Amino acid sequence: MSDEKPLKSAFELAMERLKKGDADAGVEPRRLTDGQKASIAELRRFYEAKLAEQELLHQSALRKLMDREARAALEDEYRRDRERLVTERDAKLEKVRSGQS
Repeated sequence: MSDEKPLKSAFELAMERLKKGDADAGVEPRRLTDGQKASIAELRRFYEAKLAEQELLHQSALRKLMDREARAALEDEYRRDRERLVTERDAKLEKVRSGQS
């Protein structure tokens, strides 16, 4: 009984399947350099702050509006700005991960 392996969690099993799928697809795992990790952390902090700033400005502007149509327009603008920031952040993160910057 001492040579039995301990049971694996669902997470461990899922990770093994993902790694096997990547290997079958020819995806090679790459380690990030310390510089890349630092750049990624800085980008995340920057965009987290920008998103928080947008949220505060949005909430402040919402408090001033009573008109439904104006509030709906403000919500649409906020959603677009948020999506733009998230897309911009993700593109920059991918660029750092791929070693382009």
